[in-house]
Amino acid sequence: MISAGDFRKGMTIDIDGQVYTVVDFQHVKPGKGAAFVRTKIKNAVTGSVLERTFSPSERVPRAHVETKEMQYLYNDGNLYYFMDTETYEQIPLNRGQVEDAMTFIKENMNVTIKFFKGEAFSVEPPFFVELEVTETEPGFKGDTATGGSKPATLETGATLNVPLFINVGDVIRVDTRTGEYMERA
Repeated sequence: MISAGDFRKGMTIDIDGQVYTVVDFQHVKPGKGAAFVRTKIKNAVTGSVLERTFSPSERVPRAHVETKEMQYLYNDGNLYYFMDTETYEQIPLNRGQVEDAMTFIKENMNVTIKFFKGEAFSVEPPFFVELEVTETEPGFKGDTATGGSKPATLETGATLNVPLFINVGDVIRVDTRTGEYMERA
């Protein structure tokens, strides 16, 4: 159990059997009345954000989230299969559980999967991935007056803006947290 006065950003708490992550918190001491803690909490499974107030002495159970390094194997329709790199156990996850993360994940890539009470709820790709450009318009010499960029489609199907000198077949490094081009690999 943790008191609301000890909340920190990124902390996971268990409210009514659901795992929430503290997005933001603020200790408020009004001129009249008792102090309270105003928080923004995000449901780790559904992604919905709630604003809720707690008394600083109110105690909330801490959610014990287990993380595992797993390898993405393949998808079969709406199911995506991941393998535990230590036990070689395979688990299928449906499209809703992995949809956001799959834009930068390709087969045989290691990812981090978070579990709460034995159920997977989050798939996180590595912070930086190297992917091949499969489709982009050619850049023209001298077309750099604006320091421009152009859209490119990667091997996973993700689309992002890249500098004009990137061509089809180039391998680029992408920051998966922001979805931005970092450098040519």
